[in-house]
Amino acid sequence: MDLKTEKDIIRKARSDPREFGKIFDIYYPEIFGYILRRTMNVEHVHDLASEVFYKAFKKLWQFNWRGISISSWLYKIASNQVNAYFRKNVIKLDSYEELSVCRHPDKSIRSSLASEVLDAEQILLKHQEFIELQNKISSLPLKYQDVLTLKYFEEKSIREISEILDKKEGTVKSLISRGIDKLRSAYDKEP
Repeated sequence: MDLKTEKDIIRKARSDPREFGKIFDIYYPEIFGYILRRTMNVEHVHDLASEVFYKAFKKLWQFNWRGISISSWLYKIASNQVNAYFRKNVIKLDSYEELSVCRHPDKSIRSSLASEVLDAEQILLKHQEFIELQNKISSLPLKYQDVLTLKYFEEKSIREISEILDKKEGTVKSLISRGIDKLRSAYDKEP
């Protein structure tokens, strides 16, 4: 989405909260996917993604156009949410087989959630190497998890990662390099 369109949607959403739905519709799949790849926990992804958009909605009036896109702002909120949950040890990595059972009382929501779980499951099961890599990444310190996930799974540029994490571009490059070195070491230690 171009900057002019984003500005227009933000302006409208500030005066009419229903317009925030456009932001949600456009960016929810990206944010959901990012959180899923970071946590590997579908059960918590819904809660975390909801919290990201709730915080964005509450703070929309504070969003300033400093050359940072709404997408980067949402990723920043999502990254902070994921890191906060990891720090609190709320999220543990589960297998997707354990997540296939959904226990929501509303049948339509249960069906929708089950469908999302199956879709996510199919994508991830097609890529077993991804799961192994994700496990290796999740064993790294959070600062490396952030940059590696944003760079290689979300395909964000160094500039975008810098905006999302509020770090200098040189720092981001350094973290990516060190993170890759740590991953190589983890793979080298395997028998």
